[in-house]
Amino acid sequence: MAYHSTEFDTGLGRFAHQVFGAVRGFLSSIMKAMIVSSSYTGRVQRVQALQAKSDEELAAMNIKRDDIVHIVFHDLYYV
Repeated sequence: MAYHSTEFDTGLGRFAHQVFGAVRGFLSSIMKAMIVSSSYTGRVQRVQALQAKSDEELAAMNIKRDDIVHIVFHDLYYV
């Protein structure tokens, strides 16, 4: 017994799949950027809070003023 199909591949299915994949990738990159941005915002606020402290308060925390940025961002880079 033989089967015969009369469906035609117009390419619209593949095109829609590619378009939705591109949109999904674009939205994914925006979400990643927002997550990174919120992470940096919190770190910048921590740097500002530490910089607002007096030298005596920093000394009690065993932090030198010059090391504040390094301490807050220590997991992102190595110096």
